[in-house]
Amino acid sequence: MKTLLRIDCSSRITGSHSRELADHFERNWIKANPEGAVIRRDLAKQQLPHIQNNTIEGFYTPVESMTQEHKKATALSDELIAELKSADEILINSPLYNLNIPSNLKAYLDQIVRIGHTFNINEGGYYGLLEKKIAYLITAKGGTYKGSPMEQYDFQEPYLQAILGHMGIKTKELFSLEGTGDRSIVEQNKLVLQNSINQSFKKLSNEYN
Repeated sequence: MKTLLRIDCSSRITGSHSRELADHFERNWIKANPEGAVIRRDLAKQQLPHIQNNTIEGFYTPVESMTQEHKKATALSDELIAELKSADEILINSPLYNLNIPSNLKAYLDQIVRIGHTFNINEGGYYGLLEKKIAYLITAKGGTYKGSPMEQYDFQEPYLQAILGHMGIKTKELFSLEGTGDRSIVEQNKLVLQNSINQSFKKLSNEYN
């Protein structure tokens, strides 16, 4: 039985394009995995704290040397990492805020990107510890970036793929919705992307059959 961890971060609980597409993806995923389980973490509804000095100290303190203060400061990180490790696949949907991901998603990533837990380092450099997991990304942007001069300012998608890769998580597919600020094209763009998600699951189903 597969488990999908779905992470929402748009501040818009209703009327969010990224959430709507994630709903569409989830329906396809459940259809493809009827006995699977979905874990939902909504970072807008459940705000996570930014890491503090004690959190960082705890991250780099051997378990046998951790104080009660360190254990308390890293408890949330422990919980989030355990949740992440319990999932086979991850779905992250994110709007573009000021050329990058929302701050609540960054706060989440700062809690889970942790040495000795999701990545490590040796004489060859950094390496991820979650290589058996795959991720799907859904992004939404108000403007048009790809193939335009604005593409150089899109730090959202490169960052997400890089930080996931740092933990060993391969991005299986990225579905990018652009032009959400233009009512004349957004619905058509959304239909195209929904069809792309449908085709992705159809292809996946054919691979298994």
